[in-house]
Amino acid sequence: MPHVLKSNTAIVTGAASGIGAAIAEAYAAEGADLVLADLDRDGAERTAARAREFGVRASAVQVDLTDAKATEKLVAEAETTLGHIDILVNSAGMLTEVPLIEMPVRTWDEMIAADLRSVFLCCRWTAPRMVRRGTGRIINIASQLGIKGGEGLVHYSAAKAGVIGLTKALARELAPSGVLVNAIAPGPIETPLVDGISADWKQAKQAELPLGRFGVPAEIAPSAVLLAGNPSGNLYVGQVLGPNSGDVMP
Repeated sequence: MPHVLKSNTAIVTGAASGIGAAIAEAYAAEGADLVLADLDRDGAERTAARAREFGVRASAVQVDLTDAKATEKLVAEAETTLGHIDILVNSAGMLTEVPLIEMPVRTWDEMIAADLRSVFLCCRWTAPRMVRRGTGRIINIASQLGIKGGEGLVHYSAAKAGVIGLTKALARELAPSGVLVNAIAPGPIETPLVDGISADWKQAKQAELPLGRFGVPAEIAPSAVLLAGNPSGNLYVGQVLGPNSGDVMP
């Protein structure tokens, strides 16, 4: 079968590990050239090395995605490296657990910056380039907790709800220009991101899932391939796909 993303290019953030790394490898397997962004340079380079095994171009960039100037530079240099940007995947983020009544303001601000501001910034600098070309796909990684909320995760739930709202509004703005914006809202996934969550929380969450288990990153990546593909993603506009073990059933 032909590679569904051959001749496509993509920026993938949060590509050093977890869902971002899985998406990057899935895109490489389908023929896409990649720029992989993360604070963890070594992790991003390891992902890039695995991607290059598929015969595609893949480079790693260390960047603070909460910094406006650094993110603008990332997108500009990615466009130079790749020639153009067909796909943007916003997968970078963080996850901490603390009840709101104990939450330092700094913890709230850090979460909103990492999980929502970074998405806005990458969209802000990439979308105009896609609009000028009349084509593009933006895929934002949200969470089912942005739909239903989670105890001890008010800041995370709020940030991911913001990602969903941003996705839907931006989809309306950009679809007439040929740029399709969608989100994926995974359930709990076995990634380094969940290492900071208590064992009690994870055990209770697993028990309430209809599927009875957390997912793994490789089970999320196919949704990102679908949304990026032609014709598979052509009619998805402002949608929130939910590979979440049955935790949310819209």
